[in-house]
Amino acid sequence: MSKIVLVTGAEGFVGRNLCVTLARIPELTVLTFDVRNKEQDLADFVNVADSVIHLAGVNRPTAPEEFKTGNTDFTVRLLAMLRDTGRRVPVLLSSSTQAAMDNPYGSSKRLAEEAVFAYGSETGADVYVYRLPNIFGKWCRPNYNSAVATWCHNIANGLPIQVRDPEAPLTLVYVDDVVTEFLSVLIINIPSASPRLCVYKEISPTYTRTLGHITDLLHAFKRSRADLQIPDQAEAFAKKLYATYLSYLPTDKFSYPLKMNVDARGSFTEFIKTPDRGQVSVNTSKPGITKGNHWHHTKNEKFLVVSGRGVIRLRKLGDNSVLEYHVSGDKLEVVDIPPGYTHNIENLGDTDMVTVMWANELLDPNKPDTFFEKV
Repeated sequence: MSKIVLVTGAEGFVGRNLCVTLARIPELTVLTFDVRNKEQDLADFVNVADSVIHLAGVNRPTAPEEFKTGNTDFTVRLLAMLRDTGRRVPVLLSSSTQAAMDNPYGSSKRLAEEAVFAYGSETGADVYVYRLPNIFGKWCRPNYNSAVATWCHNIANGLPIQVRDPEAPLTLVYVDDVVTEFLSVLIINIPSASPRLCVYKEISPTYTRTLGHITDLLHAFKRSRADLQIPDQAEAFAKKLYATYLSYLPTDKFSYPLKMNVDARGSFTEFIKTPDRGQVSVNTSKPGITKGNHWHHTKNEKFLVVSGRGVIRLRKLGDNSVLEYHVSGDKLEVVDIPPGYTHNIENLGDTDMVTVMWANELLDPNKPDTFFEKV
């Protein structure tokens, strides 16, 4: 049986990310409420909803009193509608760490939290309150209330940024982790009425980084197009921040050129470099051309012909036996090039042969580890 979920603030940053995920769950029907809806829409939705994810709120008002009307008063009206249904409808409230602070925004969020807990106590419905730190990820509006969104947008578009104190810490949570947590609470396992839960909840993981560290990473992401150094993404925060940065690229700047080293034999183009996983290059060879005839002490490679046909030959130093691997774009097959084997690759076809080449380390001009010897 289909479950009906009401999402308020559905057009906001978290709402958009959440709703596109909810829409892909067949057993759910999603009702969305935002500023474009009328109050009667909210009443109609509440009457049929099996659960509510309450994201709507005000954080950048034109006047301070709008904090109360947009955060506290709206939440109170929503809860009154839920009470009138006579059903115990679970509610998840997206609050803020600011709720612990004595400012107009924080006070309005704290009062909304208290109203939600009162609703849970009076009706027996499960309620969950999340005091979220700064959230980052795709679709967040820049130059509004997110420093990360603003920095991503400005750096991606070649605009200046401002960082008042590079050593100041900032605690962040990734929007996909927020969505996953919300799904686990109210969607994947819609709580039963017993035992009733009225709790503060936390989202994990969170990341606390200095402003300088964050902006240094973002500048490195921008430089990566020029130096081909794909950032180290073994650390989860860098991986998520890089994905966020890419979502702010100008739509006419998704592509970027590579330097092709061209001669009569074909071309050689470096594609991706990494700090610890080597680099990927693309090699083209004209018909009849043989490239290589060298060996390495430690460096190792992988060759993958993706277009055309040819042969890869290898010979172990001190041995006269030649190994041959016939390769073709019609049958993708990786050939490992071990250390201590001189090797070459010859185009046997009548069209250009294209080979994707991976080397386990970046080229060091002072120690190239490449020595000429014919196969």
